[in-house]
Amino acid sequence: MQCTCVRQTDLPNTSKLYSDLIYRFDRVEDLYPGAPNNLDVIAQAAQFSFPDDRRAALIHALTPLNEGNPSLAELARPGTVAIVTGQQVGLFSGPAYTVYKALTAIRIARSLAERGVPAVPVFWLATEDHDFAEIDHTWVFGADYLPVKLRVQSPESNGTRPVGGLPMGDIPIEQLRSALAGLPFADEAVALVERAYRPGETMGLAFAAFVRELFAPFGLLLIDPMSPAIRAIAAPLMRDAVERMPELAEALIARSRELVERGYHAQVLVDNKTSLAFLLEDGHRIALRRSGDVFSAPRRKYSIAELAANAEHLSPNALLRPVIQDYLLPTAAYVGGPAELAYLAQSQVLYKKLLGRQPVAFPRAGFTLLDERAARRMAKYRLNPADLFVPERLLRERVARQLIPPDLSRRLEETKDSFRRAFDALESDLRRFDVSLAGAVGTGRRKIEYQAAKMARKTEAQMLLKDQQAQRDTSALHGLVFPEDHLQERLYSIVPFLAKFGPGLVPEIYEHVRVECPDHQFATV
Repeated sequence: MQCTCVRQTDLPNTSKLYSDLIYRFDRVEDLYPGAPNNLDVIAQAAQFSFPDDRRAALIHALTPLNEGNPSLAELARPGTVAIVTGQQVGLFSGPAYTVYKALTAIRIARSLAERGVPAVPVFWLATEDHDFAEIDHTWVFGADYLPVKLRVQSPESNGTRPVGGLPMGDIPIEQLRSALAGLPFADEAVALVERAYRPGETMGLAFAAFVRELFAPFGLLLIDPMSPAIRAIAAPLMRDAVERMPELAEALIARSRELVERGYHAQVLVDNKTSLAFLLEDGHRIALRRSGDVFSAPRRKYSIAELAANAEHLSPNALLRPVIQDYLLPTAAYVGGPAELAYLAQSQVLYKKLLGRQPVAFPRAGFTLLDERAARRMAKYRLNPADLFVPERLLRERVARQLIPPDLSRRLEETKDSFRRAFDALESDLRRFDVSLAGAVGTGRRKIEYQAAKMARKTEAQMLLKDQQAQRDTSALHGLVFPEDHLQERLYSIVPFLAKFGPGLVPEIYEHVRVECPDHQFATV
C-alpha cells in the first residue's frame, strides 16, 4: 500500500474547530484535555485511579459479548486503561470510517502497551440511537465503481425504539451479491455479511457479530450500553446528572455561546428546555422536555426525584453519553471523527462537573482507497487528490482541460491574455480622456471575457465528448473517490473494499495507521 497525505483542510466541509484542534491546538487548548496525536499525552492521561469494584462489575457485564477475547483478561487487571471508539450500529458495518476508527484505537492501545502502559481497544456500540432511517441503508460499488444503495426493512421503524434493538426484516443479500459482481473477492465479502446479518436478528447484534469477526485478530472489545448490566453500573452517574440537570444545562448553554463567539460552532443546540436524558420505557426511547425541575413526556410529567429513582431506565443524550461512557470505562483516549470531537468541546463542562477527568480527544485515521487503475487515471489526467473532491461536472471539466492539445490550450490562454492586455491599455487611455467611459470599457471587457471562457468550455466539452474512455474514467474516479459528492469513507461500507482487495485489507490498512499525524491518506492498494 502506497499512501499520500492530504491535509484535513483540503477536504470538503472541514470545520474551523476541528482544523484548530488538529493543526493549531494552542487556539483550543482550554477546550480539550490534551493535544491530539501525541502518545506521551495519552500516557500521562492514563495515570488515574479507577475503582476496583466498578472494574469488576464492568468485566462481568462485558463477558457475554466478549467471551474468549484475551483483551477482557487484560482489562480486568488494575491499571489497564481503555482506548475507546464507537459508532452507531448500522447495515453492513455502516460507513468505512467505522473500520478506521477501530484500527486507530487498536494502534494506540498497542503503542501504549509497547511503552509499558497497559491498554486495550474498546468499541462502543451506539445501540441507543433511535433514528432508524439513518442506518437502514448502506452504499456499495461494483466493478464500474458506481455507487449502489441497499436498504433493509424493519418491522418496527417508527423512530421511538433504539435502533440496536430493532429486528431486521428482509436483508438485501442478493442485491449485495449482484452489486459486487465482478469484484475478485465478492463471494468472501458476501459470506462475511451473511454470517452476521440474518433475518430476524437485531441490528445491534448483527453489527456486533460483523465487527467481532472482522477484528478477531486484534482483541477489540465490544460494549453495548443497552445491556441491563451496563445500565446498572452507569446508574449512579446518570442519577447525579439528573439531580444536577438545571446546573449542567446552564453550563452547556454558556459553553455553546462561548464557542460561537470564538468563531466556532456548537455541535448540539442546547436551551433552557433541553433534557440531557431520554426515558426508556417498554423498549421505547421517550423524549423529555425540561421546565425547571419538571420533565415532560407525551403522557405524563416527572419530577427530578422520580427520574433519578429510575436512573437505570434513562438514556443519555449526545452530550452526556461520552461522560457516561468514560464513567463506565477507564478511558485514557477517545477516538472519533470531526463531529464527535466537536461534541467533546461542549461536553467538557459536563466532564468537569460530573467525572473530574476527561480522556484525550484523538482524531481517527482517514483513508481514501484506490486501486492501481484509479491511481494511473489520476496520473494520466494530472489530478491531485484534492482535485477529486468536487461534483462530477467539475471533475469532467478538469479532465477535459487536460485533453486539449497543448498548442490549442496555449492559443486559448494567449487569446485571453491578449484581450486582457488590450483592455488594460484601452481603459488607461480612456480614463485620461474621459473617466465616464471607463464603465463602458468594463462592460465590454466582461462580455468578451465571458465569450472567451465560453469558447474554452465548449472546446473542453467537445474534447471529452470525442474521448469516451475519458468519460468512463471520470465517472469511475468520481464514483470511487467522491461518490454522491461525499468522501468515500463517509458513504461506502467497508464491504465493497473487502470484495475488491480481499480479507487481508484490514490488516494492511492497520499497518498504515499513523497515530502521530492527523492527515487524511490517499492509499493505493
